[in-house]
Amino acid sequence: MLSKNQIKYINSLQIKKYRQQHQSFVVEGAKSVVELLASDYEVETIWATKEFLQQHQGTLAISQVSIETVTLSELEKLGSFQSNDSCLAVAKTKENRFLSADPGEYVLLLDDVRDPGNLGTILRIADWYGITKVICSESTTDLYNPKVVAASKGSFTRIDTYYTDLPDFLSQHGAGAAVVGAFLEGESLYDFRYPTQGGYLVMGNESQGIGEAVGAYVTHKVTIPRFGGAESLNVGIATAVICDNLRRQLHKG
Repeated sequence: MLSKNQIKYINSLQIKKYRQQHQSFVVEGAKSVVELLASDYEVETIWATKEFLQQHQGTLAISQVSIETVTLSELEKLGSFQSNDSCLAVAKTKENRFLSADPGEYVLLLDDVRDPGNLGTILRIADWYGITKVICSESTTDLYNPKVVAASKGSFTRIDTYYTDLPDFLSQHGAGAAVVGAFLEGESLYDFRYPTQGGYLVMGNESQGIGEAVGAYVTHKVTIPRFGGAESLNVGIATAVICDNLRRQLHKG
């Protein structure tokens, strides 16, 4: 049976302060846990139902992770998602390691993206389009927020992230790179040609867009052409459109 201390520990990881204190985070649901086991994350413990253990016994045997069997009613006391009917894992967070764009590579820069669902969606989009690095402002929501992890559908395991002061980062590492920023007014994405030297795709805050401090380093302002009456696009959708446009051009050479 789950002890009170175990329940308290797992549920404390819903809060950023305790994730930082313990350097651990929670992953919920079968798909995300299986993706976690296939990644280079260090997994502390898995709490799972008998059904999940039977279905994934081969994967679990290879991973050699500490496993505890729980009932569905016990699992419902853990984590934040009532729909979780299979498993939950606690894994160690990674160091905040420096990242930058290599020559010819495009990296996503997120300026003050606050909504966890948006960040998780953006990680999933980056994974789909083969962008493996995402650099976040210090005010962007925490990668290990359970809602970010859930929304990424396992993609967080394949994306490297780095949190930093973006204006300072761009002042030191943006020289010679294309810094393409999404604005409501700019060159039409249909006409824009991505520079071949690579660089950064900058997406801004849900309501305010890219801040002035980061915007000062943008070398190319682009916009997604609007044909209807919507005021704006969700940042996740906008990221998908821009990444798709990038990949179409790179595919055509």
